[in-house]
Amino acid sequence: MNQTVLLGIETSCDETAAAVAVDGGAGPASWEIRSSVIASQVDIHREWGGVVPELASRQHLRDICGVVERALADAEVDWSRPDAIAVTQGPGLVGSLLVGVAFAKALAVALERPLVPVHHLAGHIESLFLCHPELPLPSIVLVVSGGHTSLYHLPGPGTYHLVGRTRDDAAGEAFDKVAKLLGLAYPGGPIIDRLAREGNERAIRFPVARITHADRTKAPTMVTLPGLPRRAAGGMDFSFSGLKTAVARHLQHRRIGGQPPPTDGELADICASFQRAVIDALLERAFEAVRRFGACSLGVAGGVSANSRLRVLATTEGSACGVPVFFPTLHLSTDNAAMIAAAGLRRFRAGGVASLDLNAQATLPL
Repeated sequence: MNQTVLLGIETSCDETAAAVAVDGGAGPASWEIRSSVIASQVDIHREWGGVVPELASRQHLRDICGVVERALADAEVDWSRPDAIAVTQGPGLVGSLLVGVAFAKALAVALERPLVPVHHLAGHIESLFLCHPELPLPSIVLVVSGGHTSLYHLPGPGTYHLVGRTRDDAAGEAFDKVAKLLGLAYPGGPIIDRLAREGNERAIRFPVARITHADRTKAPTMVTLPGLPRRAAGGMDFSFSGLKTAVARHLQHRRIGGQPPPTDGELADICASFQRAVIDALLERAFEAVRRFGACSLGVAGGVSANSRLRVLATTEGSACGVPVFFPTLHLSTDNAAMIAAAGLRRFRAGGVASLDLNAQATLPL
């Protein structure tokens, strides 16, 4: 099978990214990332305490040409070399997505190349195969980031079945909101991770909701096992809004009681206790899914997969129950175009190309 060169483009939120990937014809084992370029907007959004969609869209417009040119130059390929153009179609901020989709469509027309639409979460899942081509299947993959917290069952390559999701806040979103409550800078997740290393994770017992019923609102189609009782149908879903409220009330009670702002040590304890509550919830559902579906491995991807404590506890629990746990590299954990290129290679090989009326979809299902 001939070698395939693919250009991947990612603009789902506040990172403008492009990457060049090559498939030698043997699947993930032959995937090679020739270049990966990311233009971060963290400094722009930090003063607002979070991503401002309009600012993100405008910055994508400024950055995308230079980012793609740099990715091609780093890979030492010219504009005419890619065999296909892959782009994140969704989900994400619609204004940001539109910049990437419009650029990819224009490039596909100009170069007369196929256009490959990629789901952002499929990209996170495929980042695991970039790092671990022989990841054992069937597998359970936990995708956990600022905008998503979902569990997927992978019975085979390129097949993703949703088995659990957050009912409200994503885990990464909870990290950022709690960081803001504590007066920490944006993005809050890495700061909480750092401060938590000096704290006592058992100092405060923050509650985490345990879902015990099926979602009564309209929800994405999820895979369930035959004979699973209705009361357990939502048992692999997540909820983090109550945990965020618990931290807010803890701080409120301190103020009402006339206590001074938390000392450095107390702040570390709050961070550690909050982080432990999130990680316990994530791993409880993830390993429950592994048991229910008889998975051979657990993968953890997305921005929160860079959390140092999550990596330690997941690996430890996996070793205890004989289930190997896999993470992407830190570079591939956060939003990037290398993962979009990888997902694009898999989809392109399967014939998944789009027409030029492709549009961005902010709530695209996987």
